[in-house]
Amino acid sequence: MPGWLTLPALCCFLLLWAFTIFHKAQGDPASHPGPHYLLPPIHEVIHSHRGATATLPCVLGTSPPSYKVRWSKVEPGELRETLILVTNGLQARGYGPLGGRARMRRGHRLDASLVIAGVRLEDEGRYRCELINGIEDESVALTLSLEGVVFPYQPSRGRYQFNYYEAKQACEEQDGRLATYSQLYQAWTEGLDWCNAGWLLEGSVRYPVLTARAPCGGRGRPGIRSYGPRDLMRDRYDAFCFTSALAGQVFFVPGRLTLSEAHAACRRRGAVVAKVGHLYAAWKFSGLDQCDGGWLADGSVRFPITTPRPRCGGLPDPGVRSFGFPRPQQAAYGTYCYAEN
Repeated sequence: MPGWLTLPALCCFLLLWAFTIFHKAQGDPASHPGPHYLLPPIHEVIHSHRGATATLPCVLGTSPPSYKVRWSKVEPGELRETLILVTNGLQARGYGPLGGRARMRRGHRLDASLVIAGVRLEDEGRYRCELINGIEDESVALTLSLEGVVFPYQPSRGRYQFNYYEAKQACEEQDGRLATYSQLYQAWTEGLDWCNAGWLLEGSVRYPVLTARAPCGGRGRPGIRSYGPRDLMRDRYDAFCFTSALAGQVFFVPGRLTLSEAHAACRRRGAVVAKVGHLYAAWKFSGLDQCDGGWLADGSVRFPITTPRPRCGGLPDPGVRSFGFPRPQQAAYGTYCYAEN
């Protein structure tokens, strides 16, 4: 009949349709027009720690006639990418502060992997390896994740004193940086339960709750509570900071010292009074366990507990305990010092 498919034509149509669906389901290259040069990474998340050398893999399956590879870092919350390095396979040029510590691995002629030396806290995040050949650009994305610890921080003036930019500076002054949401989530799964809201790197304000209770957001389900969009300049909260492994060591000096005497005691030992981030890192990565309060550089008094016991803070879980911010002239505590290796 006119306007109707004949049986042979219908069978041919169905066969082609089934063949196309099969290739799409299998991820067959035939379903993707044009060449695809970059191989998908085996691992999209690369784990490292501060001070280490990290390699972000980017490998070509075959080499285009001419091309460039562009490495960049995707900045969270800023909707932009920071250029790190550009190479044509023979020569490479670095850009910005990270470009000075970055180089190509060059394991073979198809290797465009990026090597970052002396990894810093700010290096954590998402990276893009982009192949530019003038015809069909393509890219792969990888995440550099640092092993670290998240700690809540507030100044001596009390809670909810920081706008976003002040919180960012406060974390940097304590050998850390503002934590990301994923870092806070990881800390929550490891036992962080904190009832004060704090700024995160992306500009959000949240707090982690393991034991839901009325004074801490109500008796809902445990999780990461959010305050929603906040004004970065006007709204004031605490900070959640993140730090990683240390290049040096933290040690305790006993005594009944004032804050100024604590600084002098550390200097005599070729060290400085430890920062809050130093103490948390020593507790997390070196197992520092000391049942004595000690001065820190910000004027607070804290002590790290790896093995909880009744007469050492009284809490059932490991952590860094705080005596708050005593008067600097109060001669009642030892001090924690930090020395570079």
